Amino acid sequence: MRRAAVSVLGGTAVFASLLAPAGQDPVPAADSAPAFPAVNYAVAVDESASLAPEDMKAEKAAAARIALGDVSSSSHVTVFGFAAAESSDQRAVDPVCPRTALDIAGRETIGDCVGKLRSRKKSEGTGTDYPSAIRQGVHDLTDGTDESEPRVLFLLTDGKMDVTDSSKYGDPDHRAAEGERQLTAALKDAAEQGVQIWPLGFGSDPDKRQLDRIAAGGYQKGCVELPSATPKAHKVSGAKDVGTTLEKIFAAAHCLRHEEGPSKRPPATLEIGISPLATVGSIVVDKGDPEVRISYIDPAGDKVPTSGTYKNSRFERAGGSGTVEALKVVDPLPGIWKVKAEAPEGHRSLPVAVSVLWQGELRGAITMDPPSPQAGEKVTVTMRLQTREGYEIKDPRDYAGLRVRSELTGDGFSPLALDLADNGKGPDPDPSDGSFTGTATIPEDADGALKVSATLTAAGLSADTRGEGSTVAPGELPVTTALDLPAADTHPGAEVTGNLAVHNTTDTPHTLRLSVADVKDGLLSVKPAEITLKPGEQGTRKVTVEVAPKDVFGDRLGDDGLKLAGTVTVVDTTDDDRTLVRTPLSVRVTPEPGFWEQVWEKYWWAFVSGVVLIALAVVAVVAWLGLRRRRRDPFGLVLRLVSDDGTVLNEHRAGHGNNKQWYEFAVAEAHRSPRIERRNHGPYAVQRRREGGAVLRKPGVGRVPVPTNGQVQLTDTLSLALGETHPPRPSRPQTATAGSGGNRGGGTRGGYDDNPYL
Repeated sequence: MRRAAVSVLGGTAVFASLLAPAGQDPVPAADSAPAFPAVNYAVAVDESASLAPEDMKAEKAAAARIALGDVSSSSHVTVFGFAAAESSDQRAVDPVCPRTALDIAGRETIGDCVGKLRSRKKSEGTGTDYPSAIRQGVHDLTDGTDESEPRVLFLLTDGKMDVTDSSKYGDPDHRAAEGERQLTAALKDAAEQGVQIWPLGFGSDPDKRQLDRIAAGGYQKGCVELPSATPKAHKVSGAKDVGTTLEKIFAAAHCLRHEEGPSKRPPATLEIGISPLATVGSIVVDKGDPEVRISYIDPAGDKVPTSGTYKNSRFERAGGSGTVEALKVVDPLPGIWKVKAEAPEGHRSLPVAVSVLWQGELRGAITMDPPSPQAGEKVTVTMRLQTREGYEIKDPRDYAGLRVRSELTGDGFSPLALDLADNGKGPDPDPSDGSFTGTATIPEDADGALKVSATLTAAGLSADTRGEGSTVAPGELPVTTALDLPAADTHPGAEVTGNLAVHNTTDTPHTLRLSVADVKDGLLSVKPAEITLKPGEQGTRKVTVEVAPKDVFGDRLGDDGLKLAGTVTVVDTTDDDRTLVRTPLSVRVTPEPGFWEQVWEKYWWAFVSGVVLIALAVVAVVAWLGLRRRRRDPFGLVLRLVSDDGTVLNEHRAGHGNNKQWYEFAVAEAHRSPRIERRNHGPYAVQRRREGGAVLRKPGVGRVPVPTNGQVQLTDTLSLALGETHPPRPSRPQTATAGSGGNRGGGTRGGYDDNPYL
């Protein structure tokens, strides 16, 4: 079946097919240049006599907004007006812009020819002939065009079909019925020719039911398999909303993202944001008056050119002399852009509106914990959202409408669908943070290769499929490891240090290979790259992640910095490259402090001494508040993991809690050798109760009291009890000792977590 085509009845459209093939193998971050697929579309504009002057002006501006806002220079557009032919010397369709390629010259041409649209006089035909308009759109989109390019038709109208005065529809008594018959035939042909139809009605008269029928009668397959890309009819109350609504329809039809900015009278500075996911964007400015002059300022505060290359971006403006202009930017600097509008006296009465249409790439980084599980073991799967360079994505607006599909495949069992969610429930620690998490149990029949994969799909964002391969562990692994590498705030060129707990249970040396994946090459690196473990070695090794120098980041670092997201991988090369660790890493990189910040760092004590008298006045209050907090401090609580038969499997001494006085933890290796590990944002947390005992916070349950001499259910097979507790006291960091067995943040039976800063 042929793909959707683009034609616009009363508007212009742009399409970007972004769906990558399902099942593609993972590729390194930022390994490909952005692609801007071409689209073939047409705009059909109602020219019937019922149009008021302001309605026609709005239609012209709307058509120009979407034509100039197209992000692909290979797209083609046709624009024509329509009404009805009510005598032999009249015609229903009024060609305005022939098929035009939207390169820089073509975009300028479109801006001029759209101005030829007009309201017809009564002597030129006043009806509304939808069948003729649709047939014209289908012809323009299929005659000698590339069948691989999508085809879309946008229909702008202020009324309903009216062919009662058109002799081409037969005798007057049967024209309405003949019009309906021909409309049905025209829609059938559009569907067969792969032409989508997106109607937009405005004013009080449009027949919404008829417009819905037109949208449903054309080709239905959209640019991506999401409901937002299926053709729909829209209706607005007046001409003032036509431009904005058509842009939104245009974005939905062509898999672009759309952001609407403010509207102000000149002189004014308008702000509009461009997402870090954007690989190309068009800042569209509806000036209202061609005398308004526009300049553009990027998020770094620099005025950018309207053509050519500046820094790492490429610019191309079209429509500068008209009422609508657009600045296309390839590889735009993300952040808040400023659009400065200036106008001479006498040309400041109309508001200037700004919007942005953009297309982007979304990447994912997938991990399975543990990475080499045994049959019957429960694993946690996480898909983290990133830009193509490996920067974290945290703003839910950037990936609104995202669909995540995941499955587990392998030898010996049928594929299992996984449910990954970013709702803060169950295994997902925090809602709307760009990390989608779920769990699965490795089938008992699994006996070889394993692969967990996930595909991200969203309109306006290229689809991405990621997979992590592994093998089923035959039993206890000869080497076990656990990586403690905290999230960090640092500067370019700095280092982040952590510890790798290792245990070689064999009598032969094992070589481990360390690397950083899921981030653009050169931004993060890990050392040492290899570690050789001696026979029987048990202890910790220092691991350092190095951040690239400032010049590698360029202007993208900005004033607020960037958050890099990578995955640190540890592989046992001696054991057939078995993956032992795949740990997510988050590093916020901010610019080096300026002169005054450095002065503060060196001479802060002088300022502090100047306010010490004020501080003393509130010491008593602070001390009182601190006492209340210490009563809830979980430090010294002894947490016990208890099996169903009452056996104490593990003891763990809690450290100091976070600012809310909660000590957060997780249960590691719950089905093999369960133990409590301290883990920031872990699924469980405890704090003391003033009445004695503790309070446990469980996902999906809330807060549960833990009595001093009782226990509460923690998992399906494990309970939590309190051992002999110690009162809260200040903690002192202690050096990790051999024998920790890879336990992160807590010991095995009898162990302690005396360092709350790990």
